[in-house]
Parts: sequence; structure tokens; C-alpha cells
Amino acid sequence: DILGHVAEGWDLRGEEATIAPDYGIERFYLPEGEGMAIQNDMRVRPFGIRLALAGDGTAQIKALVDGDKTLFEEPLY
Repeated sequence: DILGHVAEGWDLRGEEATIAPDYGIERFYLPEGEGMAIQNDMRVRPFGIRLALAGDGTAQIKALVDGDKTLFEEPLY
């Protein structure tokens, strides 16, 4: 299971209730000078991510992928 957070104030009592959880993986930072071309391409076609999921459900983006091609991979620390 993935851990997510929901801001206070959501009313989930109705049948049509929806929420917008924050999983902590909404942003991915690329090295300076490499992001603009990828950002422009993301407006044209979908990209994917590979993520690591900790035992407590916390997610971390590990790589940005375009189809079968890895565009950027987080280095090991």
C-alpha cells in the first residue's frame, strides 16, 4: 500500500465525494539545464516514473522514464 495525505476540510459523506491525496511524489527535480526539454515533451506525451516504496508506504521517485528509455535515475546515496 502507498501512503498518502489528504488536506483537512474534505467532506466524504456524499456518494459523489472525491479527494485529492498527496503522495509526496508530485515533483521530480532534474539537474540544471536538463529539465526544460523534458518539461516541453511532457506536454505532448505521457512519461512514467519508477518509484521505491518503503515498508511504511512512503514513496520516493527513483527514475523518470519515456517509454522503455530511462531519462534520469536518482543516484544511490
